[in-house]
Amino acid sequence: MEQTKLVIRAFRAMDNIEACQRYVEGHSKVLRIYGIAMITSAKVKWFEDPGTYVIMVESENGEKTFGGARIQIAQGKFALPIEDALTNFDKNIHQFVKELIPTTGELCGLWNSREVAGLGIGSIYLSRIGVALAMQLKLQTLFALCAPATVKNSNRVGYLVDERLGDKGTFYYPKEGLVATAVLLNDVQELKSADPDERIKIIELCTNPIQTANEISPRGQELLLDYNLLL
Repeated sequence: MEQTKLVIRAFRAMDNIEACQRYVEGHSKVLRIYGIAMITSAKVKWFEDPGTYVIMVESENGEKTFGGARIQIAQGKFALPIEDALTNFDKNIHQFVKELIPTTGELCGLWNSREVAGLGIGSIYLSRIGVALAMQLKLQTLFALCAPATVKNSNRVGYLVDERLGDKGTFYYPKEGLVATAVLLNDVQELKSADPDERIKIIELCTNPIQTANEISPRGQELLLDYNLLL
C-alpha cells in the first residue's frame, strides 16, 4: 500500500500572513460545499492577533493545503469564535470565558479538504494536535464547537459536552438545521478525561513537537506525518 506523507506545522498567525491566507482559502472552499459562504470563525481579524496560532496540514512540497485549525487564546481583546457563535443563543458564554482568562482558549476553524477525506485529519489528528499545542501554550482549559460526527472524537482527547450552554450543550450553528455542540476540555495539562492512548500521544507531541510518525488512518491508509509544532 502506498504511503501518504503529510507535513503538519504550527505557527503564530501574525508571523506568517501568507500561510494564513491559504488556510482561509481552503477553509472557505470546504464551507461552500455545505452552502456556507462565511462564518464567524473564518473572519480574518485574527491575522494580527498575537494570541492566535495556526495548524496547517500540507503536501510534502508545501504546494497544497489539505487542512488546518487554529487555537485562539482568550485575552479579552478579541472574542473567541464560540462567543460570537453563541451570543444570540446564550449570553452566559461571555461570563464563562471571562472567568477563565488568561488560561483558556478555543480550538476553532478546523477543516480538511476532500482530497484527504477519510484519513482522520479533521476528525482526530487535528484535535489531538490542538490539545498538544494548548498544553505547550500552558492553557488550563480549551473550548471547541463540534459537528455531531466529531463529538465522539473530541471526547477521546478529553473534551466534555458543556451542558451549561444552549440546550444542554447544543444549538443551531452556523445556520438553521445544522447542530453544533459546545465542548470544554477542563484539564489541558492533565487530560484525566482523555482516552489513555490519546493522552500518551498528546503528551508525546507536546514533549517532542518536531518528529516524524507512522500512523494508520481510520480507513487503513498508511500515513507518514512530519510534525513541526514548535512555537
